[in-house]
Amino acid sequence: MREIQFREALREAMNEEMRENDRIFLIGEEVADYNGAYKVSQGMLAEFGPKRVIDTPIAELGFAGIAVGAAMNGLIPIVEFMTFNFSLVAIDQIINSAAKMNSMTGGQYKCHMVFRGPTGSAGQLGAQHSQNFENWYANTPGLKVVVPSNPYDAKGLLKASIKDGNPIIFMESEQMYGYKGEVPEDPYTIQLGKAHIVKEGTDVTIVSFGKMMLRVYEAEAALTEAGISAEIIDLRTVRPLDHETIINSIKKTNRLVIVEEAWPLASISGEITYQVQRHGFDYLDAPIRRITTKDTPLPYAPTLVEAFLPSVAKIVEAAKSVAYK
Repeated sequence: MREIQFREALREAMNEEMRENDRIFLIGEEVADYNGAYKVSQGMLAEFGPKRVIDTPIAELGFAGIAVGAAMNGLIPIVEFMTFNFSLVAIDQIINSAAKMNSMTGGQYKCHMVFRGPTGSAGQLGAQHSQNFENWYANTPGLKVVVPSNPYDAKGLLKASIKDGNPIIFMESEQMYGYKGEVPEDPYTIQLGKAHIVKEGTDVTIVSFGKMMLRVYEAEAALTEAGISAEIIDLRTVRPLDHETIINSIKKTNRLVIVEEAWPLASISGEITYQVQRHGFDYLDAPIRRITTKDTPLPYAPTLVEAFLPSVAKIVEAAKSVAYK
């Protein structure tokens, strides 16, 4: 199977859907003439023209509002934020308009649309450009929140998101656009709301999503050397959250470690912990461990950046601490 970059997988997903449906358009900063800040939309202006690949001013609230209005009138916008840190400027349109319109109008108006762009830390970008808001958006009824961890998932999940009919928050790691993986040439979609058991194991379940999956894979290799069999689950979607797959895994392994690139309070890992203790407590043979970022704004110094983030060593230590109980 061919290998393509994460950005190319995203581009293929948008191109395929836009060729099939002329109601779909892409809007955002530098998506057209500049081919996208991360070159995700490279070549799309030439194929689809300026009415369907639209450059905007630096005005996230404005173009998010335009997109919501377009969706209410039957178009299907894909809104690219240069970074989800900038989506905070547009959050009123996302939370109070897109997420609520279907419910508030009794289904008379829908917001069939996708908000997508990079999330998370990407090195020394400072505290205002290195945040994870997956849990913020997942807290909002009316939204679905998708976080792919590899090119195959990126394409299949984005195509499913564009087809879904609901407002989707689609968050891509800023450090993974050049990451390569195998992607079929034939079109395909991946079901939203269903976690993926990447590897089966017997001693401990490790749950994560997005960029942190790369560190989980490294930790799993170290655990295998230590004689610990880890079952690896990639959530893919954090709203809706697939509790069933996690709990069924714990019935087998009896232990759980959750890895998340986010602050600990009110996190996805905190919600998973509650759901497992509510519905799977009798299967646990050890306390649940979770690895999150430090509860501070991201520092700038590279040594502090590494200390701030979940690490392979922290994941291995957590898995060993529960596996040996």
